[in-house]
Amino acid sequence: MIRTLWYYVVLILTTIVHAGGTVIGGLLRIPNRRGGIYDWGTIDWSRGILKAAGTPVVAEGLERIPKNQPVIYVSNHSSMFDIWALSATLPGSVRFLAKQELFRIPLLGPAMRAAGHIPIDRAARKKAFEAYDEVARMIRNGINSPVVFPEGTRSRTGELLPFKNAPFGLAIASRVPIVPVYVHHTFEILPKGAWRLRPRPIRLLVGEPIETSSLQPHDRERLRDEVRAAMVALQSKVR
Repeated sequence: MIRTLWYYVVLILTTIVHAGGTVIGGLLRIPNRRGGIYDWGTIDWSRGILKAAGTPVVAEGLERIPKNQPVIYVSNHSSMFDIWALSATLPGSVRFLAKQELFRIPLLGPAMRAAGHIPIDRAARKKAFEAYDEVARMIRNGINSPVVFPEGTRSRTGELLPFKNAPFGLAIASRVPIVPVYVHHTFEILPKGAWRLRPRPIRLLVGEPIETSSLQPHDRERLRDEVRAAMVALQSKVR
């Protein structure tokens, strides 16, 4: 219980500090660059929360990630701890497609926008595709690598849900590699709807990059199935 209380205290305080700094950076129109204030607002924030929660990340396969170019990370999603583990561990400037409800939270929402995270309205197809267009522009700018959760929502069981097609159409249109990532133990730490922590180390497994440069739009379902199979293979390594 003490660990849980400490986690929530740090969560609130570090969110105020990092979100506030990020919002100020946005108001001052500080440019987005690797290692700059917006990366600090995401990475340092995440590392502080993981430390307070007692949930260190043990990563395997980071050397597989292509260097000096954007990629699209595709990850499973069963807990908010997925976001912090990915932010704190993946190299470069990582940004998320996140449900639009998060962008309505005072201070946190403006900070997410200033940092370049992208809201997605899952209930409105047109707005969802506009979000993917914004991600494509992010990739073309060559600074940020987006993280997408192809399940579309957090799993309530910890098992992989069916994948949506849209992220794979985005990857084909962007012509950048997909890097499959599997995050393990976050569901046990804090599943959706729970409040009490069950701390343990988080395992983050990175798979081999999957090239998209030769694919066409009609290949997106095949690409979806290939990426899902890669994530199932990563999942099997930790079970």
